[in-house]
Amino acid sequence: MHSAAPVRTYGPQRGRLGAASADALLRLGPLLSVPVEPRPLDVEAAFGRRAPLLLDLGCGDGEATAALAAVDPHRDVLAVDVHRPGLARLLRRVEEQGLPNVRVAEGDALVVLADMLGPGALDEVRVLFPDPWPKARHHKRRLVTPSFAALVASRLRPGGRLHVATDWPDYAEQVLEVVGASPDLDGGAVPRPDRPATRFERRALREGRPVVDVVAVRRA
Repeated sequence: MHSAAPVRTYGPQRGRLGAASADALLRLGPLLSVPVEPRPLDVEAAFGRRAPLLLDLGCGDGEATAALAAVDPHRDVLAVDVHRPGLARLLRRVEEQGLPNVRVAEGDALVVLADMLGPGALDEVRVLFPDPWPKARHHKRRLVTPSFAALVASRLRPGGRLHVATDWPDYAEQVLEVVGASPDLDGGAVPRPDRPATRFERRALREGRPVVDVVAVRRA
């Protein structure tokens, strides 16, 4: 009997790849892309150094990712998304801003966490405005679940943190419940950290939806 297929946490991605983005992928992709495949990643070889590693899940168009990497050059950032045009725009930002501490990966974030990174490999996992899957019948597709929290905790170093932001109140409640039930994470809702804004956040605020940031620390 075949096992059930895993529930996919992301929807179909659309968007055109413009000429400048296609050029960035062609030139920078071979240098700055990490293939998503079920085998351990040599992080030191990928970045050319040993440094604390932040995993940025669902980096969108890369605006916040690039800003974060620029203000924190002593950490490396692995940005994961399934949206190729967004990753291409991030690569363009990396080149324009001269950011040596960013790598990109196109594919399923759960594969990266489960199969490519080892225990304690991460300093931080950041999930800004994940797909809310607003319809009740689709809530099972949301990324932040107890199994996700357990996987993240296993990959964080002691004292490392998980940071999730969302503008959907019921998803914020779900994230808080997941963190509160985790035996390995300690945290909750916090005042907005000093982090770059994303276009999703700006749109949410324009439309009157409050943003909730949840930060959880890996227990020793």
